[in-house]
Amino acid sequence: MSDPEATQEAGPALVAFAPLAASLLAAALVAVTGFDQGSALPPSVQARFYGFFLDQYPLFAFAIVYALARILAVAFGPGPASVPRRLIGGLAGLGLVLAACLHPTFGGLVLRAGFATGGIGFLNQMPFPLAYALGTAAAASLFGTVLGLAVLMTNRGHRPRVGWRRALPAHLGGLILRFLALWLAFAILGLAREAGIGLWPRRPLTIPQFGIAAGLLVAALLPHSAITALRGHTYSRNALINPARSR
Repeated sequence: MSDPEATQEAGPALVAFAPLAASLLAAALVAVTGFDQGSALPPSVQARFYGFFLDQYPLFAFAIVYALARILAVAFGPGPASVPRRLIGGLAGLGLVLAACLHPTFGGLVLRAGFATGGIGFLNQMPFPLAYALGTAAAASLFGTVLGLAVLMTNRGHRPRVGWRRALPAHLGGLILRFLALWLAFAILGLAREAGIGLWPRRPLTIPQFGIAAGLLVAALLPHSAITALRGHTYSRNALINPARSR
């Protein structure tokens, strides 16, 4: 028989690291199947997916998988939400992330915000490293905001027993840590071409290129996963949280 306490301990870790595993699995499937720009897709999908931002920031495709898997993991994971709320909130969250990342085309508002911020800074004679840092910060902040809202809609709603005044510093600290982790993630994922992953999606990923891509994904997304696991573990055991008052 399984130990309920051990299951509860493992819950936050499973929810936190499942999205990273999903992004790595997606990259592996792309490499194994030889999926590239020549693969047959409906014309409407090709027009939305292929283009400048996928060519320049190909690993963002797996960051989208990470975000979608995060929402699904939260929907099926421990939490106070009812089944209807998990279903409706999860679907709304998935739609929100897809809209932010794929509308009007691949990259959506997320990469466009980063590209515009960094590009304007560079055109105003800002050093490239600083412009790149500002651009990735803008993309990470929008991506994190959308993902956070999706998670809140899906399966969150704890009320601090001692009130928000004492609880807010801890929540604010968690938000800052997650933002810094996503900022690092976007900075790493944006260097995919320089790291040598090849011309995907114009050409299939080779096994060595998949290894590089997988290494970049782990380096980029593991900090956010680890912080999410740590915060989830803390909240699940924190006496300041009162599940009985949650909705």
